Amino acid sequence: MNGPTPLPSIEALKAQAKRLRARLQADGTPVGHSKSLELLAHQHGYKDWNTLHAVGSRPPTSPVLPGARVRGVYLGQPFCGRVIGVVALTPPGRFRVTLHFDEPIDVVTFESFSAFRQRVTCVVNGSGRTAERTSNGRPHLQLNL
Repeated sequence: MNGPTPLPSIEALKAQAKRLRARLQADGTPVGHSKSLELLAHQHGYKDWNTLHAVGSRPPTSPVLPGARVRGVYLGQPFCGRVIGVVALTPPGRFRVTLHFDEPIDVVTFESFSAFRQRVTCVVNGSGRTAERTSNGRPHLQLNL
């Protein structure tokens, strides 16, 4: 998956800082708690602990909102539809999205058999893609954001 690596929770970050402080102490370089938090922030690429804390405390935003009109591809079939519901999941950055397609789409590729779907529920990441993939490597669902 592309994109930035998600941050650990604030509690996990504080635990990392505590372990860093203990390790530095054991190696003969005593530092205070605030200094270990600052060092940890730098390790994660942030200017200081306050910036890291603010970014880590912010809940991930959903790629779509209920009621929104969307386009995309579901199991290889293009669609237009409406978002019925969105639920944030754990771990952060994943969302259960329920879509209602304007027109039912056939999700079976066999000529002698059809299976139409008009409403689907999928778990997507912040870029609107499912982690699950078809046999040709494409995401089950890809929203055009």
